[in-house]
Amino acid sequence: MLTAIKPKKRVVAAYLAIPTILFIFSVFVPLITAFVNSFFEWKSGPNKTFNGLTNYITLLHDSTFWLSFKHNLFLVAVCIVGQIGIAFVLVLMINSKLVKLKGIHRTFGFFPSTIAAVSIGFIWKMIYDYNRGLLNWFLDKIGRADLQQVWLNNENLVMLLVAIPLVWQWIGYYMVILLSAISSIDTEILEVSELDGANAVQRAIYIVLPLIKNTLLVCITLCIAGNMKAFDNIYVMTSGGPGKASMVMAMYGYDVSFNQGNLGYGSTISIGIFVMSLLVIGGSKWLIGRLTKSKDA
Repeated sequence: MLTAIKPKKRVVAAYLAIPTILFIFSVFVPLITAFVNSFFEWKSGPNKTFNGLTNYITLLHDSTFWLSFKHNLFLVAVCIVGQIGIAFVLVLMINSKLVKLKGIHRTFGFFPSTIAAVSIGFIWKMIYDYNRGLLNWFLDKIGRADLQQVWLNNENLVMLLVAIPLVWQWIGYYMVILLSAISSIDTEILEVSELDGANAVQRAIYIVLPLIKNTLLVCITLCIAGNMKAFDNIYVMTSGGPGKASMVMAMYGYDVSFNQGNLGYGSTISIGIFVMSLLVIGGSKWLIGRLTKSKDA
């Protein structure tokens, strides 16, 4: 019997080895390479000059990096509320007894998350276009042409405008995750609470939310990780403009590395993005843990 088990373990190990090697090669090797390069002054080309912690000292005093970090935090806040919050509300609506054709709603809700981020950027750039954009056309049709503007040139609104496509694209993704979590809740619990007089809002807050707390934590972690490295659609829509009003960390790293040709400092920015992402994710987990403990107490 033992001899039969050992070959099975070897087969399982062999199958697991391939994705493990690919994961290490695609994640850890670039990370280690960027960490090593961050200690060099490397203006493209074959020549590197070791400069110790100079790049990291420069990063600590780099106002553009910290402005970009603030923009990423704004995206995280908007997307946690917009993506996960709206997804939660839509899931509750889809699970309602009054809604028919639930499968169609789930399919169409998930569809935007299958579209490439670059395509999403082009779609929403056309919506915001001053001359042919849907938004200005709609304002003209309702008699509010005075509100028309070059939307993506508005420094005060541009971060919100680039966050809206991110919210729209990923609502369906979190809907699928939350649907699977809510589907695992025993329907008798909800039925008993309904008989006790709890309305839909009370059931959502006091029953559904506590029961899917761990799934929500996973969704928040994914949301933070995704928006701390946001790049594609923002690059297509604004390229970080006007000025630096929509510059995010990944775009700043790209600009320094490839447009300015400073690969050493660009690697330092990449490590900075990694560290700040870990700090934000860890801080959010700690904060959520404190809040849940205080509620339980």
